[in-house]
Amino acid sequence: MTDTKTRLHHDLRGARESLLWKLDGLGEYDLRRPMTPTGTNLLGLVKHVGGIEAGYLGEVLGRPIADPPPWFDDDPDEPNTDMWARPGESSAAITGFYRRVWAHADAVIDALDLDAPGTVPWWPAENADVTLHQMIVLMIGETNRHGGHADIIRELIDGTTGLRPDFNGLPESSEAWWADYRDRLEHAAREAAEQ
Repeated sequence: MTDTKTRLHHDLRGARESLLWKLDGLGEYDLRRPMTPTGTNLLGLVKHVGGIEAGYLGEVLGRPIADPPPWFDDDPDEPNTDMWARPGESSAAITGFYRRVWAHADAVIDALDLDAPGTVPWWPAENADVTLHQMIVLMIGETNRHGGHADIIRELIDGTTGLRPDFNGLPESSEAWWADYRDRLEHAAREAAEQ
């Protein structure tokens, strides 16, 4: 992949797949349950990233997605509506929306040159003029950032780790080795705190 646009698009696709894979095999409760004091949850991360991508690789470039979901409407009485799924919002609908966003964004990327201009209406005016290139890079960063959150949430739920099903990126070790490793880290942290 010597072409910059092709490489960036490849990296964005990989980040998307990795994020969505974190939901595989989980029931509705585990997909939705808040795992941090601020409520971070797997389905909410996917919902949020789908909305961000629809904006930055759609609306910003003058190509908004058709039929945006209801959570796109600003509701001042409900902050963070894109960070969690209500009981009536099915996981299939949210992941389906995310895949629809992929298809839409992929078509936008394919249709435009990297220097195609856009405007981010929610940014300050002095920073609002952007290019497709900048928006792809931004989305790679955003998707990987939230993918990292999903990595941690999924590990907390059931111990699943990794970038994709066939590659977890961790040393092959027994549960006993990992328990010992974690204990060593805890000991090192306490020792450092006492110095």
